[in-house]
Amino acid sequence: MVTNGAALRDRKSYPKKKRLMYQELQELPLRYSVIALSKMTKIRATQLMTIRKKFRNEIQIRVIKNRVAQRAFEKVKDIAGLEELSSELEGQCALLFTNISPFKLSLLFDKNKVFLAAKGGDISPQDIILPSGNTGLSPGPVLSEFKEANVATKIDQGSIVVTKDTVVSKAGNIISQKLASLMSKLNIKPIEAGILVNFAIAEGLSFKGKDLKINLKDYRFQLLKASQEALVLATAANYITSETIMPLLLRAYRDAQSLVIGSGYISDDTIEILISTAQVHAQNLAHETRKKGYEPT
Repeated sequence: MVTNGAALRDRKSYPKKKRLMYQELQELPLRYSVIALSKMTKIRATQLMTIRKKFRNEIQIRVIKNRVAQRAFEKVKDIAGLEELSSELEGQCALLFTNISPFKLSLLFDKNKVFLAAKGGDISPQDIILPSGNTGLSPGPVLSEFKEANVATKIDQGSIVVTKDTVVSKAGNIISQKLASLMSKLNIKPIEAGILVNFAIAEGLSFKGKDLKINLKDYRFQLLKASQEALVLATAANYITSETIMPLLLRAYRDAQSLVIGSGYISDDTIEILISTAQVHAQNLAHETRKKGYEPT
């Protein structure tokens, strides 16, 4: 059995930074409606600093020790999904506490991605193309780097010129240190980097990272299509709203016009149409009589 004195000594021996984190991670979930998890494997310190500065009034970002967070969350009650979030803590993680919707949060971070120079060992996110043209580099040892990357070159007025667009790394390939060095010299930054929301809880619901990815263009198209189909259905059902009243009035007018024209009813609105229709009928009749050998007098 551990005495109170022993427990106190244990707490004192626990690093102050971890004790403060432990306490804070019990308080923050109670102050914000959304808790998001971001895996930090591809995030560099400068990026995190920029994001923190930009959203300091809206998002609290904490780079955590997983075990400390898990123990802290065990003390927090009545927040649905917190246990599931705790089980997602693997590797270097950051927690984001905010009142911004997880979907909007994911979109915000997508818009704030940056492109970085590659490092040896990075994986190509897509085919990396070295474009043709003057590189501005002087001939020298760097020519061997172009050759190793299978890039055709020539020398023109003292500069290295790439003669054609060349794929130097396929999507999914590991980028070598030499290729990374060459791309850095050419100011090619192929690595897309930014904070990703890998998991989030909000209003009792849990969301995987893939659930938060929204194609705004497709979503806008689907929303417009649904709106148009709803308008057609409501109009066909004679359901009156501010959106359907004009189509319904126009349809009623056309139906009424067809009815009075069909019955031959003469009014200011129908007289021109009735005369025009009678003229067409007369022309058709004259045409038919001519076919039978009769000439109108």
